[in-house]
Formats: sequence, C-alpha cells, structure tokens
Amino acid sequence: MIAVLADTHMPKGGRALPRRCVELLREAEAVLHAGDFFAAPVLREIEARCPGPVHAVHGNVDEAELRRLLPETLEVELAGARIAMVHDAGPAKGRVGRMRRRFPEADAVVFGHSHLPLHEGEGGFQIFNPGSPTERRRAPRHSMGVLRVDSGRPAFEHVWL
Repeated sequence: MIAVLADTHMPKGGRALPRRCVELLREAEAVLHAGDFFAAPVLREIEARCPGPVHAVHGNVDEAELRRLLPETLEVELAGARIAMVHDAGPAKGRVGRMRRRFPEADAVVFGHSHLPLHEGEGGFQIFNPGSPTERRRAPRHSMGVLRVDSGRPAFEHVWL
C-alpha cells in the first residue's frame, strides 16, 4: 500500500497529522506527496514515519528550501505502474485530457492544490487528488488516499480522516 498526500500545510496553528494518517504512513511501502507541505520539517516528519521512500513535488506555498529540494513535477514507477505528480493540475474543465497530454507515459497523475478529493478517469488513465489531511476548506472532511497496484494497474481510494 502506498500512502497518498497533498496539502498538509504544516505547521500552522496547532495542526498535526491525524492519527489514522500517521498509522497509514507507518504501514506504507512508500508515500506520494503532491506538494504544499509548507515547511521542510514536515517532509522530514513524513520521511521518519514511513519505512519506504517519499516521492514528492513542491507546491505553491512551500518554503524556498522545499522548492530547492523538490521538483515541480515527478514521474515514478511503482510495481509496474507509472505515476506522475504535480501540485496544481489547473482548472477542472478538461483536466483529465490536459494531464494525459502533459504526462503521456503515465498511467495516473496525483495532484493537490484545491484540497478537494477527486478521482476521475478516462480510457484507463486516472487523475487523483487525495484532498488534505489538515485543511479541508470546502471539502466535507479531511482526507488522504491510498494506492494499490495490481499487475501494473493503479487503484486509488480515498481515506476519510
């Protein structure tokens, strides 16, 4: 199982990752984070909690240190599935097609920015926004995602926190 996060926006006030999120990080083989950690210690906290690698991109509110450390986009191979990541996937209209054109070799794109959980697909290609575990904004609940790959096919699921 791969944990999927975005928009942690920490530290801010007394925010902390929810207990269920921490449990999933500890169980995960890897983490995908689609940006807006805000501060570098949050990346280090997630790395310390997950026994596997953390694959991440920077977001629009990330500090300069994170912008130096992390790319704007990233593509990773996970159990035969190619997953692309970007923080901001742009407007909702035409998003699936736009992401397909931007990442033609990918099976799926993980993104964040809106804090709104989303899972859409077209012709076997998927886009997935895990939402935010700490700042739900207009979403009904805090959330994150999990990814399982079976025979090279990615399967995403939202986890409501």
